[in-house]
Amino acid sequence: MALIFIRTAIIFVTLLLVMRLMGKSQIGEMQPFEFVISLVIAELACIPMADTSIPILYGIIAILTIFILHEIVWLFELWFKPIKSVVSGKPSVIINKNGIDEYQLKKNNLDVGDLIESMRVAGYFNLDDVYYGLFEANGSFSALAKEETASPALSLLLIDRGKPDKQNLTRCGFDTDRLNYLLKEQNARLKDVVVLTVNAEGRAYFQKSGEKYKILQLEVKGEW
Repeated sequence: MALIFIRTAIIFVTLLLVMRLMGKSQIGEMQPFEFVISLVIAELACIPMADTSIPILYGIIAILTIFILHEIVWLFELWFKPIKSVVSGKPSVIINKNGIDEYQLKKNNLDVGDLIESMRVAGYFNLDDVYYGLFEANGSFSALAKEETASPALSLLLIDRGKPDKQNLTRCGFDTDRLNYLLKEQNARLKDVVVLTVNAEGRAYFQKSGEKYKILQLEVKGEW
């Protein structure tokens, strides 16, 4: 029992030193390859702690090897910028002056619902609250805000890349006929709609595939 305690303490101290040497970004702003390294290090640390038949030195050497490889990759990223894009990825501009970029949305395996959720976490509750929205290489969302037009009302997602949200449509007082009439007004088919959101004030964000977004004023029912 005492042996396991001592081995665990040694591995813990080694991990603590290695994580500190890797820098603060390793904990708070992990790039993809750093996340993989963290998982590998955690697995390497568990083996010598759980199995006393394995010399603890093997675990320490393996952890230090991963640390050295991390430093080598970091140096290559500093010296050769294209390598940084390959290993760590690069920011994706999801929202631009024309609205949502469908290509970047698909490239990042996201739907509009995921984008709206990330925006809410960042403090933006409507798609037209920002000029530009980016997903950073570490997965965080950042934006250039439109403070002068930001609405205090929460938007509901009605159509997400051609798929209607029936619950939200009903909540806003939209039946099938009314939705079809709106689409006809905008000369759009359901499958062509990238996004349609509306807030409690009736301010709607509508974007058709391949076109710039529009701000519409709709009559809505209910409160949320």
